[in-house]
Amino acid sequence: MKINLRLLFSVFIGLFLIGCDSDDKNTLYDSDQFSVYKDHVDQGDYSAKVVSDKEMSSTYKSPLQDAYSRAIEFKFSINGKDDELPYGKNHRLVIRPENGKYTSPIIKFGEQHADTEELDKMDWLEKNTPVTIRLDFSKVIKDLNSKGYYEDVHGEKIYKKDFKGVYVAGGSAPMKWDFDNLGDFEQLKDEDGDGIYQITFNMNEPDPDKITSPVWKSSKDLSKYPTFESDIPLVNALYNLALNELVADSEADGTFRTGKEWGGVWTRDISYSIVLSLSILDPERAKTSLRRKVKRNRIIQDTGSGGAWPVSSDRVTWALAAWNVYTTTGDKKWLKEAYEVVSNTINDDMMVVYDAETGLMRGESSFLDWRKQTYPRWMDNVDIYRSLNLGTNVDHYEATQIASRMASLLGKEKEAKAYKESAVNLKNAINNHLWMEDKGYYAQYLYGRDYMVQSPKFEALGEALAIIFDVASEEKAKTIVEKSPITPYGAACVYPQIPGIRPYHNNGIWPFVQAYWNIASAKTGNGTALEHGLASIYRPAALFLTNKENFVAEDGDYMDTEVNSDEMLWSLSGNMAMIYKVYYGISIDEKGILHFNPVVPKRYGGSKVLKNVKLWENTLEIALNGYGNQVKSIKIDGVESNKPVFDLTKGGDHKIEITLANNDITEATASNKVNNKFHLATPTAQLNGDVLEWNQVKGAQSYEVFKNGKRIETTSNTKYSVTSEKSLAEYAVRAVDTEGDVSYLSEPIQLGKLVVKNISRIARASKKVKITEAPSGVLELSKSSNKKVSFKLTVPESGDYMLWLSYTNGSGPWNTDNKCAIRTLFVNNTNYGALVMAQRGANEWSSIGNTNHIPVKLKKGVNNFNLKFEDYNENMNVDVNTALIENVYLMKK
Repeated sequence: MKINLRLLFSVFIGLFLIGCDSDDKNTLYDSDQFSVYKDHVDQGDYSAKVVSDKEMSSTYKSPLQDAYSRAIEFKFSINGKDDELPYGKNHRLVIRPENGKYTSPIIKFGEQHADTEELDKMDWLEKNTPVTIRLDFSKVIKDLNSKGYYEDVHGEKIYKKDFKGVYVAGGSAPMKWDFDNLGDFEQLKDEDGDGIYQITFNMNEPDPDKITSPVWKSSKDLSKYPTFESDIPLVNALYNLALNELVADSEADGTFRTGKEWGGVWTRDISYSIVLSLSILDPERAKTSLRRKVKRNRIIQDTGSGGAWPVSSDRVTWALAAWNVYTTTGDKKWLKEAYEVVSNTINDDMMVVYDAETGLMRGESSFLDWRKQTYPRWMDNVDIYRSLNLGTNVDHYEATQIASRMASLLGKEKEAKAYKESAVNLKNAINNHLWMEDKGYYAQYLYGRDYMVQSPKFEALGEALAIIFDVASEEKAKTIVEKSPITPYGAACVYPQIPGIRPYHNNGIWPFVQAYWNIASAKTGNGTALEHGLASIYRPAALFLTNKENFVAEDGDYMDTEVNSDEMLWSLSGNMAMIYKVYYGISIDEKGILHFNPVVPKRYGGSKVLKNVKLWENTLEIALNGYGNQVKSIKIDGVESNKPVFDLTKGGDHKIEITLANNDITEATASNKVNNKFHLATPTAQLNGDVLEWNQVKGAQSYEVFKNGKRIETTSNTKYSVTSEKSLAEYAVRAVDTEGDVSYLSEPIQLGKLVVKNISRIARASKKVKITEAPSGVLELSKSSNKKVSFKLTVPESGDYMLWLSYTNGSGPWNTDNKCAIRTLFVNNTNYGALVMAQRGANEWSSIGNTNHIPVKLKKGVNNFNLKFEDYNENMNVDVNTALIENVYLMKK
């Protein structure tokens, strides 16, 4: 039998090419880290596969599931503060159990113990090992008893009456690095009174809740929601998975819960989720959830840093959600109700949060509400209030725009015009103060104390919102998407990362943030960025078979973040937003006109259909065919239309067919994909005579010295000579690495002639102090006492001065609750804004800090000062708005 080798070779090559072409057509995204296909996802040895639109399987197993190093790092903590060792220094123990358990040597508080044994990479600790950690705390106890206080490593005094206990924080479960939330579980005890405190943990204990399921099957009634079908099984299945989890997050009281591990309604979580897709999917439940976040006809800022508002001020995200509920329903009663809440809130914010110097709004980064995760350690909650963040300011801008639209629809044209002007001014301020021309995107925030400096880090959510809400011009928007640093697993919340901080916001990727980034990328027509962004949404959802809250930017795994949860509302909302806000490009204006701006990468092309979409009094079936971002044709109920819009005021059942022009949006577009990176540690600076000195930072190529917010010197030295100053001068330094990336600024150091007066001696006010733990020489401010405090100060010359108070607020912990104290400062009958007195620790009335510094104009001679409690100074608690004030400080600028 003769074999035609040439024919066989031709057939083989043909079959090979057909197979390659088939694989290529099935590929949605491919990288060194992972690949996404139309019916499966691969990452290393793991794979997730679509069985049907209602079923998926995954072999994913977290690399940390069995990995538990026998080397553990930790610190001790007094009163839940990072106050034992310098930042970046930890104790290190190598655990070698004897008879199945381990007891540490006795470690002295404040003295680093570091086992130096080097371990093999796979040297794991035996499971369920009892580990006892012992601490010699006698020095602290001695100081508390003899001096009445202990001075910690940072120079802060911890008074005996404020002492609550000693705790341990660490990076090996069940320990955690979350100092702010240490409690009884982490508290060491001295059972026999010998000064040796100890605690025992069961380490390397398997946690079944952290293991993802290998199979997902649809089990919920989804009949009330829109259905989605396409040529891409993966997208179909993940849409149905998200709907199942949405049902699981729907509470019996008519609200949405925040996630599987997070009960209740949280303002920013529900608001961002509603904007993404929930206003389309379930507007009535969205409305009920929003009503839960209203008090005194104002938006509630959830419990948070320093006692919530105004340290955090992104509650205005509620306005964005309320507007989306209106545009998807056309409910005029809701419009009126929402406008009253939004306008009251904005008006209060303008009195307390607005920064007249920059025209920006103060407050913590939106959703990035864990201080150590996105701020230098030296910044306390008052410093965070004083900072000016990108995302938060864009939220305020859009909320003010919405207030203007709402007012106009309600016939309040004067109010509409005023809000419009405020919005324009804020937009200009964002572009003037936060845009970085050299980088091609906005700065994370302005920070400092008296003089603000840009933090040049990338903040994914803020950048995305600036594009979506048109704060960025079309040209800037394209530049942002092209030049922003995007890590292989997606858009990290911030970039670069802070060293030595466990992943969460820092070194973390959040699917809901990725969703907003994808919507922004789609708006600019950047198909390259969008393809990567879509893969960054679909990879974790498929491999983990749930919509996790976050995962690690470094490796894409979910297990090593500080806190996590399945079925996260904003994550699942973001997943479904890819269909509604990207592929279909749905938006609805104030007149009820439904606009389609579809954006479909070529690899995601083909046919798609949404059914049972309920908007206003319409039930819509919307077919979408092809790829690109140009609409070739649109038919409404079989009739050609010349614009990709539909008038929702019609009502009834309608079929819409959209055909795209098949233009490839990946052509001539780029994305700046980079490896994840950590910036340098923050220097610690001090003044030694006339010399500014700071520690040498590992990896630093040089240092930049700042004076009054301006860089004045770049040096390789660790010292800089300063001149004596009569007027205010503020110095700080930051480290620069070999690639030009910088650390955070050191804590600012002030020079100048300082006037200090004890306020209880100079003020006309009640001297009665009801708080028994109060230190001497203070005045008590509360809702019932000293609602107005008056005093006079004499200055030798007129001019600009900086004023602040020292205070204490023991009404709640540093990191949560809602009892931040607020008063308004009047000087010579002029309102100079809010003095903010954030919480400093529950019942820690001896912990003295400083308010925000306020620039004031004084005349030569006597000046009249008043601290008043105004209606707009109401905090989120309402009942408790209490602080003790000690001294007033004044320095000429």
